[in-house]
Amino acid sequence: MSALLVLDVVGMTPRLLEHMPNLRAVARQGWQAELGTVLPAVTCSAQSTFLTGTLPAEHGAVGNGWFFRDLGEPLLWRQHHRLVAGEKVWETVRRERPDYRVANVCWWYAMGSSADTTITPRPVYHADGRKDPDCWTWPPELHDELTEAVGPFPLFTYWGPTAGIASSQWIVDAARHVMPEHDMTLVYVPHLDYDLQRYGPDGPEAVAAARAVDDVLAPLLDDARRAGTTVVALSEYGITPARRPVDVNRVLRRAELLTVHTNATGELLDPWTSRAFAVADHQVAHVYVHDPADLELVRDLLADVEGVDEVLDADGRRRHGLDHERAGDLVLVAEPDAWFTYYYWLDDARAPDFARSVEIHKKPGYDPAELFWDPADRWAKARAGLHVLRKKLGLRSTMRVVPLDPAPVRGTHGRLPADPEDGPVLLCSVAEDGPGALAATEVRDLLVRLASE
Repeated sequence: MSALLVLDVVGMTPRLLEHMPNLRAVARQGWQAELGTVLPAVTCSAQSTFLTGTLPAEHGAVGNGWFFRDLGEPLLWRQHHRLVAGEKVWETVRRERPDYRVANVCWWYAMGSSADTTITPRPVYHADGRKDPDCWTWPPELHDELTEAVGPFPLFTYWGPTAGIASSQWIVDAARHVMPEHDMTLVYVPHLDYDLQRYGPDGPEAVAAARAVDDVLAPLLDDARRAGTTVVALSEYGITPARRPVDVNRVLRRAELLTVHTNATGELLDPWTSRAFAVADHQVAHVYVHDPADLELVRDLLADVEGVDEVLDADGRRRHGLDHERAGDLVLVAEPDAWFTYYYWLDDARAPDFARSVEIHKKPGYDPAELFWDPADRWAKARAGLHVLRKKLGLRSTMRVVPLDPAPVRGTHGRLPADPEDGPVLLCSVAEDGPGALAATEVRDLLVRLASE
């Protein structure tokens, strides 16, 4: 039976494939199909659907994060595998092939899974507050083996103002290291996410990013070709132009529905006492309403906000396969060129200290402004260098270089795509007549079939 390489090339679209000859060769050998996505069209939701064949209403990954009602906290980018309900594709294959070996290289919700080998970003959090780059592996001894073979995980090129091709290069190198010992290798390649959100999907930067990803993938694709490994390359979403940030939490605060408390770090969203607040996630925002009696008030308020396309109630969530207890009581979908910020303060002088930092776990929503040096701060890069130096000397330091103005963001995603040319796509190297289109829920069955051939 043929081994299987599954590449999640974030942001890959039919339009960008014109600049990716190595990936196009996969489709020439086999076939290419339009790929449906899920709402929200974001990493954690889409990947969970690919692996389980179910929608967020069943697997529970309603976004890259949500309000954990039992904890009373909005949390993004959790990592434990058990947050995703349902049988995973390799677990299905193992019913017939108990010895089927699987490697997960940076697909999300990886920690604690039943995969044989796992590699996932996991910084070191020191007792004094410092954070250093690192990864988590299973088996544990793989950590030192990888560090020796391909170097330490380059966390600061994986996200933040210095995000770039180096992290995707490391992931591909790690995948080449482990793939020969596995029947299925899942590989997450994030680079297109960066410059397409920074500059938009239509300019020369997008073309350059597509070419860079294609070049990085070439050795891994060559390895697969020489080994007779079947290749499936897919994407979770396409990135579209972003022009209008929508400050949904500020709308709720001005209506006296969202409350904050203040301490030495600034103003902090108070989810325990707020009547309503939103967990913003690109073009979708989950709005949690404490009292059902306020639902109509909040729905009417937000429906009139410029940039809001839809307000999904229980029926709307059900229609989109998003009817899960983790989802917001209302779910907002932005207009095509709009996206939601997490901002809730009304005066930048009162913003929390983490707002100007790359801090994906403290912010109650996604912040694409973390991809930028603050253009209003001419010393941002110099201060970042000083921050690194202070850390190396063992001193505590905070890198506050992220803008509070979201205007630089030029690309976004999360809505269902309007044009298939700008939506996700699936490529398969098997020489057969493939379907013209697949739903995201059909990816799992495709992988099970390919694993059995």
